[in-house]
This record gives sequence, C-alpha cells and structure tokens, in this order.
Amino acid sequence: MTLSGTSADIGRRLIVINVVGLTYEMIGDDTPHLKALMNYGFGRPMQTVLPAVTCTVQATMLTGLMPNQHGIVANGWYFRDLAEVMFWKQSNHLIQGEKVYQAARKKSAGHTTAKMFWWYNMYADTAWSVTPRPSYPADGRKIPDIYSEPPCLRDDLQASLGKFPLFHFWGPTADIQSTRWIADSAIEVWGRYQPSLMLVYLPHLDYNLQRLGPADPAIRSDIRLADGEAGKLIQAAQAVDADVVVLSEYGITPTERAIPINRILRENGLLRVRMEPLGYETLDCGASKAFAVADHQVAHVYIQDSSEISRVKQLLQRTEGIERVLDAAGQAEFGLNHERSGELVAVSSRNSWFSYYFWLDDNLAPDYARTVDIHRKPGYDPAELLVDPKIRLPKLKITGRLLQKKLGFRYYMDMIGLDAGVVRGSHGRLPDRDRMETDAPVLICSSKRAERDDLHARDVRNLILQLQFTP
Repeated sequence: MTLSGTSADIGRRLIVINVVGLTYEMIGDDTPHLKALMNYGFGRPMQTVLPAVTCTVQATMLTGLMPNQHGIVANGWYFRDLAEVMFWKQSNHLIQGEKVYQAARKKSAGHTTAKMFWWYNMYADTAWSVTPRPSYPADGRKIPDIYSEPPCLRDDLQASLGKFPLFHFWGPTADIQSTRWIADSAIEVWGRYQPSLMLVYLPHLDYNLQRLGPADPAIRSDIRLADGEAGKLIQAAQAVDADVVVLSEYGITPTERAIPINRILRENGLLRVRMEPLGYETLDCGASKAFAVADHQVAHVYIQDSSEISRVKQLLQRTEGIERVLDAAGQAEFGLNHERSGELVAVSSRNSWFSYYFWLDDNLAPDYARTVDIHRKPGYDPAELLVDPKIRLPKLKITGRLLQKKLGFRYYMDMIGLDAGVVRGSHGRLPDRDRMETDAPVLICSSKRAERDDLHARDVRNLILQLQFTP
C-alpha cells in the first residue's frame, strides 16, 4: 500500500465491531471469543431506536442523536421533491449532525478513523473508508467492486485479498465469504495505517436469521462463524493493547405474517400504479393519495392530502398484524418526527413484517420483483435472500443465465419468488422490555471502566469518546 499513517497520542486505540443481528442470548459456548471479551469487560442488552434498522441505528450510534435530529428515518424513504423512493443511498451527507469521529478530532487533531463497510460510507469525514460499490455498465451488467478513500486503498485491498465477493454480501448466495473478506481487509488496514478508531461491519448473522428464523438449529453454525471473524479482529486489537467494543443494531424475531400494506392501500382506492409498455405495473408514488415505504417491521406511509390522514390511520389500525400507527404526535414520542418521515408510521407486531408488494396479480408484478434489485424496489425485500422455491432446478437455471451473460446476450436473473411467506425473521420494532436478551441488540466492551446497566444506541457515541479520551 502506498498511503502511510500514524496514530496520534489520543490514549487508547479502539475497534468497534458491528456483528449484525447479535443478541445477548447468543453469547455462550458457540461464541468463545465474544464470551471471553464479555467476561474480561462487560456486556449488556441495549435498547435501540425506532425503526431498528441498519441505517437508522448506525446514524444514532455515530451521532448520539435520535432520528428526528439526524434525519435517517429508515433504510430508505420517499424523496418528496423527486416523487421517488430511494433505498440504500451511500452519501454520508445524508446524516445530519456531528459524527463521533468529528467530535474526536476536536479533542485531538491527530485522531484518525477507518470506516470499514459501515453505511453512509461515501464521502465520510474519515481518513480511510471502504464500502460495496458495484459498477453498472451500459449493457446492464453488475460488476462487483468497492469504493474507497483514498482511491488506492480499493486496488491495494483487492490485489491482496481478491475481488470483494459482492454476490456473497447480499442475495441468495450471501454467506460468510463477504464477512470474512471484510474482517481480513479491516485487519490489513488496522495494521498498516494504525487508525485511532476503526469501525467494522460484519453482516453474516443477518442472512439466515431472516431466511430461517432465529429458532432454526442451523443458526448455531452461523453464530460460530461470526464469532470466528469477530475473534480475529479482537485479537488484532489485543495485540496492540487496544480496546474493543462489539455491538449490534437489532435482534431478529421469528415471523409468521407478511403484511401487504400497499395492497391494502390500493384496494381502498388510495394507491395508484402505472402500466408499463412491457405489460407490468410500477408504483406511481407522486400520483398516489397514500402509499407505504415498507422497511422490515416499520412502514412510513406518505399521504398527499392531510384530510385523508385520519381515514388512513383508521384503516391501518384495523389491519391484522399492525401493532400501532403513529401520527405526528406519536412519532414525536419516539423521536421519529422528521420531514423525511411519512405522515403516518405503521409498526408491526413482533411476529409480523411489511412487504412492499403493491400489485394484486403476480402476472403484473414489475420485472424487478423477481430479481435482486435493492435500488429500484420501493421498499425492502428480504425474499431476495432466497431462491424462488417454485424453481425446480435453480442451479441449472442460474447456469443458463450466466451462460447468456457470458455470450453477451441480454439476460434476466429472475430467481426471486413473490411469496413473502418464505421469510422467517425480521426486525425494526422496538424490543419488548421482557424480551431484551432475545430481541434487543447487544453491546460488549473490553473495558470495565465504561460499564453501566442501562444502555441505549444513542449512548454509543459518548462511550467511544470515553474509551478513547478518559484515562
């Protein structure tokens, strides 16, 4: 690598490891590295924010602010001026408020941060950053790649570790390979550049917890695999006497019901679709009286005419599986009242979640519905983690599609089913107080001096600063 760096005299260095989906209950014989870290320091279940989804929780942990202050009200939302729903945008400028690494530099001008795959990574005010960023040529292909700061870091890491395994980061083939690549790349950056603070995102547990549900016996193997990758990072930190924080954004609960909230709105004359020339429907957000941006167990409902809010609220309150519907006052109670939020926010029951589906006939489903397409879908689709069970010989079909790609033909990777019932786990609602050990995220810290009983995601920012700057 060509870029050099040094750690400033800021006290103790720190690695913060985000093990997605980890809960307090999982810490045990299957997690020897995490268990040892907790026994040496401390660990607690951690309360989080609504919605308990990746982008919102990460923004709260890095700013110490609630969603109504930092503006990240979900993984995606309706951009009213564009009349478009956008998910998984990458610009760090979307987060409002000071981030922890900016606050740290005010305490020590030499403080440096490496942000490894945490979200809103692009153009973050950090010395080093890496995030997935595929390339999309004009012929429709998706080429695995990453974005880095500085740009040379992307080439150096891929020369050392091989191409980032994008198709193992999300989709039906998502598995430990992407998490292992991230852990290895973080260890390389940690050793070569010696950042004061490193933020690392390890997604592996998220996959089968949603595919199979938290009670499936196969999850124990996933927990062991995630512990192994976290263990490598813990050892890298301990080798230079650095502190370690392991945390998660949410816990995942078993699901029994997918709520087709947009179909309900459509059946009541509130949602409009557009028939495309190729014979399928797309959601016409700007022309709809009301539609929902579904994101796991929370859905922002955008309503054009304020006189319709009461009607829509009553409709949703009567819907099975919806636990509560928050108007402006209700959103303020949960720190979610922001201009990006919907006029209403629906929250599901513990064992339910919201699908984004808006079509009433599967024959009219949009072309992207049967593919992995996180940017065009106007809502989150966990079915992308599974191959359509109706496909009899999926490997043969995938091989055929890849052959079409290799020969230069147009191809359509239509491997995703339209039955939302295949999903077995979800998250997003706040964990119940009597289920914190199973449903809530967890925080484990190597230092007892930061120990406390009540932890909230918004405490993470100050905990990081305490570990780094308090003797």
